[in-house]
Amino acid sequence: MANILVVDDELGIRDLLWEILNDEGHNVEVAENAAQARAARLRDRPDLVLLDIWMPDTDGVTLLKEWSATGALTMPVIMMSGHATIDTAVEATRIGALAFLEKPITLQKLLKAVEQALARGTARKSVAPLAALPASPVLDASAGGQPALVATDAGPQSQQSFMLDKPLRETRDEFEKAYFEYHLAKENGSMTRVAEKTGLERTHLYRKLKQLGVDLTRGKRHGA
Repeated sequence: MANILVVDDELGIRDLLWEILNDEGHNVEVAENAAQARAARLRDRPDLVLLDIWMPDTDGVTLLKEWSATGALTMPVIMMSGHATIDTAVEATRIGALAFLEKPITLQKLLKAVEQALARGTARKSVAPLAALPASPVLDASAGGQPALVATDAGPQSQQSFMLDKPLRETRDEFEKAYFEYHLAKENGSMTRVAEKTGLERTHLYRKLKQLGVDLTRGKRHGA
């Protein structure tokens, strides 16, 4: 099973999540603040992090930004909060969080989010070696010989190239836009099915698509 790190300043939440996830067969470590979370991240290399947004020393979104900026965001992160606004949740997913769980967290939503996040993490690890070779980047002829990461799939619109010499945020936005456009086309524009596929709540998904400038009618046109 997976190594999961739970970061929350509330003892009751930590104990509850530890008990549930431990019963599911996972190895669970807990941290009550950002400092402990940083140490656990370096020590145990978790497969998944459940990260509370509101904490006394450093809030979860700030810690997420820190991990993203330093290249430490190599594992899926699920954000948790009982008081966060939609804007906060959208910001977290834009930085790199995979999903957002609103407290009180139901058992069904927790287990489903964890299952999806671990599946996504496994898929990401399987392709990670392609992006981990800065000395030998994949070159796309259409990119004029500049370093580019080329993503392929068996379906139509099968190839996308992402320039590796751009700022990280720009490249990530381009990848996320292509990722969501692919799933919209595959699911014939169904926001419900895309939300299930990507592990995002419908409201968060819709706002993210609008921020990325995704054409929400594109999937329906391709599926017609």
